[in-house]
Amino acid sequence: MTCKRLFDIISSTMALLALSPLLLLIGVLVRIHSTGPAIFRQTRIGRNGRPFTLLKFRSMSIQKQTAPGFTPGATTRITRLGKWIRKTKTDELPQLWNVLIGDMSLVGPRPEVPEWTKVYPERWKVVLSVRPGITDPASIEYRDEESILASADDPEACYRDEILPRKLNLSESYVRNWSFLGDLAILVRTVVAIVRPASSESSADECGE
Repeated sequence: MTCKRLFDIISSTMALLALSPLLLLIGVLVRIHSTGPAIFRQTRIGRNGRPFTLLKFRSMSIQKQTAPGFTPGATTRITRLGKWIRKTKTDELPQLWNVLIGDMSLVGPRPEVPEWTKVYPERWKVVLSVRPGITDPASIEYRDEESILASADDPEACYRDEILPRKLNLSESYVRNWSFLGDLAILVRTVVAIVRPASSESSADECGE
């Protein structure tokens, strides 16, 4: 067992135990604020291309959450509570279970849905050589991604042609330059990014009109 995996197991176990009252509270509030399950499950692609079920607290209404089509940044999909848990990233806390069972790591390239891993397949081979993570440099840089896409003329093209290639650059760099201390630094940066308002400077002309 590598030191990274051992750190993931110990950290996720301690976090799940320490945060269990908060997890229970958020779960109850999700059920109270809108009809449907507290947990949202979605197939993502993990290490070596293996699909797994990613867990999140549900932040969208069931009817609109299951609507077809690529609708990033559509704030009408999100419940009032959903806006808060997305902003604070507490919707991602159930992924500590994904970390504990080995689907994910605390730090690693964010897992994508199957459709997007078919774009730039050669680059994904590098990224998928490691476990995906709850946080990574790309998720920090694009923590306001939904707003970027909402302001784009063509959100799907914006993601495919502008955002995804940049994310892959960051993910490939992470894989090739991984270090344990580097992971710790990313965790610290993630906490800082959550408590500090997102900067709009990199996003304004990311998918320029």
